[in-house]
Amino acid sequence: MPTVLIIDDNPSVATALEVLFSLHDIASVHAESPEAGLALLESESIDLVIQDMNFSADTTSGAEGEALFAAIRERHPDLPVILLTAWTHLSSAVELIRAGAADYMAKPWDDGKLLTTVNNLLELSETRHELDRRRSHERRSRQQLEQKYDLRGVVFSDPASERVIALACQVARSDLPVLITGPNGAGKEKIAEIIQANSAVRNGPFVTLNCGALPGELIEAELFGADAGAYTGANKAREGKFEASDGGTLFLDEIGNLPLAGQMKLLRVLETGRFERLGSNRERQVDVRVISATNADLPAMIREGTFREDLYYRLNAIELNLPPLAERPGDILPLAELFCPPEKRIGESARAALLRHPWPGNVRELRNVIQRAGLLTAGERIEASDLNLPKSAPVQKTTSAEEPDREAVEAALARAGGVIAQAAAELGLSRQALYRRMDRYQLPRE
Repeated sequence: MPTVLIIDDNPSVATALEVLFSLHDIASVHAESPEAGLALLESESIDLVIQDMNFSADTTSGAEGEALFAAIRERHPDLPVILLTAWTHLSSAVELIRAGAADYMAKPWDDGKLLTTVNNLLELSETRHELDRRRSHERRSRQQLEQKYDLRGVVFSDPASERVIALACQVARSDLPVLITGPNGAGKEKIAEIIQANSAVRNGPFVTLNCGALPGELIEAELFGADAGAYTGANKAREGKFEASDGGTLFLDEIGNLPLAGQMKLLRVLETGRFERLGSNRERQVDVRVISATNADLPAMIREGTFREDLYYRLNAIELNLPPLAERPGDILPLAELFCPPEKRIGESARAALLRHPWPGNVRELRNVIQRAGLLTAGERIEASDLNLPKSAPVQKTTSAEEPDREAVEAALARAGGVIAQAAAELGLSRQALYRRMDRYQLPRE
């Protein structure tokens, strides 16, 4: 059961509030002075404070309330505080709202509005505490991964990325082939590096081949090597990627671009460890861990007859799916900071724009955007206008809310009956953020 601390020198006020809260399953404790209230905050588990603004007889300045609020904020910066005052004209109450107070209400208060505000704040506080606990758990989990495995300096914060990385570390010790799926630019090669770095062949070579970057007639020669005269221009014998990666790992990116003839030979190597160079009849033996990656729909290619089903199942002993960056929003800002030049800083408007952008080019696009902005921005701070992101791009759904206009703010206030906490929660804003927008749109605070 949540607990509210009531700091008010009037016992009748405390009694009325205690009765009101007890009828709605909210516990409460009472302190008659600021000193007693601060002491209770240190000894009790308090979820919300309701404080008076004046405690001495014949005092209406609000100075005592200001001092109490400042003391609470200094010791418990995230604790929501509601101000109660019989002097609604006091500018100090408004200033305290701007300084971080959750809300203020006039005496005598409206029970319905007060309960709505308290329940909203308690719910938001519980959500914030749960979010803090989850973030703390995720941070410990990341630290454990970093301590236990070689993550090759990968930067990540989103739970979706952590799941893929943790699974990559888990399967690394196996010698089974791994297929990494995901869109272009998402970071599939980095996952392959992590698998190699934590595998039994981590001290062996790590060789990569992008099957989509070569003409089909050259891919086989790149994979298996060629003897002199095997094809036009082959003036001398050359080893292929399989020979180069013997005793280590071969990463085949864009495996869907491998021609059918090459697919058949690759399947044989995976099954026997044997192959011949192009133009040669001599078999060669290798011991290679194969990791492949693709952004293609291989099952659809199998149905179309352009990819061998037996090779698919041989490559796909373990599949790791790396989501696009748009589905890993927690990675966007940490990666942006990584790509940002050390002499530059990313401003708040740029951060908001980065979170809104859908990133069809994924991590590769993000790197290019930040590096270009860092190069072209004259000042030390990169702002949204420096990113040169398309304004027509669809807005990505993230934990950040869209900027509400005047009509949206007015509508939310109307639906909430003027209760700031409720309207702010509906708009996805803090109370302080909502007050700033009300001031910007010249909307009355009362």
